[in-house]
Formats: sequence, structure tokens, C-alpha cells
Amino acid sequence: MERWRIIRAFTLGPLLEAALPKPGNVSRFRDFDDLTFYHFLFAETSVLGVYYEAIKTAELLRKGILEPREAGIGELIKRAVQASREAQDANPNFGIIALSIPLIMGLGIGRNMLDAREKAKLLIDESTVRDTMELYRAIRIANPKGIPSGVKYDVYSDDSFRELFQDGVNLSRLAEVSCEREMIFCEWLKEYELSYSTFGRLYELIKELPLEEAVLRAFLELLAHNLDTLIVRKAGIEEARLVQENAGKVLEGKMGIEEFDAFMRDKGDLRNPGSLADIMAVSLSLLVLRGLRVEMRNGKVWGVIGRP
Repeated sequence: MERWRIIRAFTLGPLLEAALPKPGNVSRFRDFDDLTFYHFLFAETSVLGVYYEAIKTAELLRKGILEPREAGIGELIKRAVQASREAQDANPNFGIIALSIPLIMGLGIGRNMLDAREKAKLLIDESTVRDTMELYRAIRIANPKGIPSGVKYDVYSDDSFRELFQDGVNLSRLAEVSCEREMIFCEWLKEYELSYSTFGRLYELIKELPLEEAVLRAFLELLAHNLDTLIVRKAGIEEARLVQENAGKVLEGKMGIEEFDAFMRDKGDLRNPGSLADIMAVSLSLLVLRGLRVEMRNGKVWGVIGRP
């Protein structure tokens, strides 16, 4: 698959996710006190060079010049996070980067979009302890909210690198022990199951609804059927369940979208569904890769697949 087609998709997808209005998230209409739409613009465009290197590395893997264990996923994630932080002063895209780089490389190796899932999983499985250490360095640079302390392989512990080395913890093993706390790791383990199913749902919805309404519907379904792990970490499991319950009420017509959005923002960013937003960003990237373009119909923007 052509390099720049992949890079364009994984740049435009997160920008669309950030721009489109969704309950509890930053959009072109809504900001948080410490995170704005501008942060996403600068962050997503800052990682283009690293994404390009990821594709070039994937081509060497496909040709057999490099082995999967030499892919350097952890280093690439760290460099992308560093580039993002140099462009702005928040953490708008650590999760997007961590999801995107293995999948971008899978797309560079695989025969098609479906094969890319398996190849991305292979790279995670064949990763090394060094990849995990570089991922930890990336996390320390990004400094995401809600990272727990006192857990096994504590990111901020002085002993963590020694423990990772002694136990031989590569990215796959780390994902196994961390999946319950962060759905990015679940996606690594499950071949991007939620990202691809959401992509498929978006593909169907854009045939029936304008683009903004289609994304909103898909996002409400994500919220209603999944606990957002960022909300769990920041606000607790009960808050996450309440978000899930209220999203279901919106889908059932028992709560209005404005009321739900007000509820989501009532406690600042504590109910910000950032993990599911990362899933949506990757799903939109896949939709762009599939051929998404936009056209106007009766004053509204519709998403269309294929050439005019």
C-alpha cells in the first residue's frame, strides 16, 4: 500500500475525530481548560515524519531485510510522542500514537487492510523488552492522566526497568497485564477488534446519515457498549458505568444529546471518554484509508466512499 496514502489516513482520521462534536470530548466548538482543538492540530501534524519512518521500516520487514523483533515499535512510539510534546504542551494523542504505529506498520507489511491486523499483532508479539522500556519513556514524556501507582511494573517507579528486564516483559506481555486498565492494550492483543468493528459500523452509517451524525451515532454506541478506561482511571468504575448507562438512554431516546453532553462536562474532564475517542480516531483513519471523501447535500456534509 502506498506510503503517503497510509500516512494521510492516519493524520486525517484523528483530526476528524478531534473536529467532530461528540459528548465529553474536545471538538472545534468545545475545549477543556488544559486541552484545546489547537493542541490536536499541532500534535497530529507533528508526527508525520515518524509515521513515514514506520512505513519505511515496515517495507524492510516485508522484504525480509529486518526481522519482526527489530521493528523498533517502542522507539517509534517514543519519538512520535516526543515530537508531539515539542509541538504543544498537553497530551492529546499518546493513545492515538500507540494504536496507530503498530497498525501503520502492519499496513506496510500486509496485503490489505484486514491482513494488517494480523501483522500488527505479530509485531506486538515479537517485540522486545527494549520496546517496552521505550514505551515507558514515551508514557513519562506524555504524562497521561490517571496512570495508577503502586501496580506491577509501575511506569513511574525507579525499579520498573529492572523489573521489566528481569521478567522479560515485551509489549505483548505488558498488554496482557494492563488490558483491564487501558483498552489500547486490549486492541493490541485482539488484533484491533474494536477499532475495526467501529470502522465497519461507520462504513454503514455514512450511507444513511451525514458525516457528523454518523460519527456521533457510532460514538454513542461505543459509549453504551464499552467502559471507557480513561474515565475508570480518573473518576472510578461507577462514573464510567454511569456514562455507559446515560449513553444508552440517548440511543433509546430517553435523554437528549445536549443533556448528555452537559452531564459529560459537569465535572470538567473527569468524564472525558478519551480512550474511546482514540478508538474512534483509528476507526476514522481506516475509513479514510478505505476511500472516504466528503460532498455537500442539502447544506450538510456527507461522507462518501470512492471516487466521484
